[in-house]
Amino acid sequence: MIVLHARPSPGFRAAVDDIFGKGVVVHVDEAAPLDGVAGEVTALLHVLTPVTAEWIASAPKLKLIQKLGVGVNTIALDAARTHGVAVCNMPGTNSQAVAEMALSLIMAVLRRTCFFDARTRAGEGWSADPAELDSVGEVAGRTVGLVGFGHSAQRLAPVLAALGARVVYTARSQREVPYEFWPLDRLLAESDVVSLHMPLTDETRGAIDPRAMKRGAVLVNTARGELVDEARLVEALGSAHLRGAGLDVFAAEPVPAGNALLALPNVVLAPHIAWLTPETLVRSLEVARENCRRLAAGEPLLHQVV
Repeated sequence: MIVLHARPSPGFRAAVDDIFGKGVVVHVDEAAPLDGVAGEVTALLHVLTPVTAEWIASAPKLKLIQKLGVGVNTIALDAARTHGVAVCNMPGTNSQAVAEMALSLIMAVLRRTCFFDARTRAGEGWSADPAELDSVGEVAGRTVGLVGFGHSAQRLAPVLAALGARVVYTARSQREVPYEFWPLDRLLAESDVVSLHMPLTDETRGAIDPRAMKRGAVLVNTARGELVDEARLVEALGSAHLRGAGLDVFAAEPVPAGNALLALPNVVLAPHIAWLTPETLVRSLEVARENCRRLAAGEPLLHQVV
């Protein structure tokens, strides 16, 4: 049994049936537990709802957890390893979507899109205090620091450069690219915009201190919320140490209504959907189908993490 644990849109459901065959994949809503399918599931198509060690132990036929995306921090990897369950991801399938979302968040914060959208809808588009226009700006001429230089950052960098930004990056190792490599502390201290593109690991959790960023800078996060100390981010935004932030991810998801970030006017928000486009889903499902075929045939799996 192949199980998709998600809340799929009609288009997503149609794509699953088209790629796997109608009725081949069993859908379980992401808000519902997987206990009912634990006894029969052989391959789990995983999106974001955590896959716990307890559930893995309760699924005797489980052979594959296929992440529809890249980050595997929501999967109990040690438990999968202990029970002989393969874990695979799919690097590159969502890179275009994530790069485009990062760019849109950068633009939205710099141009204060949400602020002016709300005023225009209220019929007050030209009545704002003229001082509000002093806080908008262009990408051109700004230094944009990319933290991590994987697939999404590699797609984003040349677009930013074409718009006139100075692109710098930091990563575990330097690359042969036409952008400057800076250590993280310098990148945070000197960049006008910082965009996060690294995985969440024990080493990277809390690695980004908003207070270490340049005064007046912008933080964009389409990676993982726990990369950033969220309390310090709220303080840095509230005190105007940071100009603003564009956030697609949060420490707790779905982000609760009481999260202090939701009340800040200099933040543009999205509910962890940077990766989620119909194009990404088709690419992801094709990889998932191939890995399910390989699992059944006893062949090496694509992008195996565990």
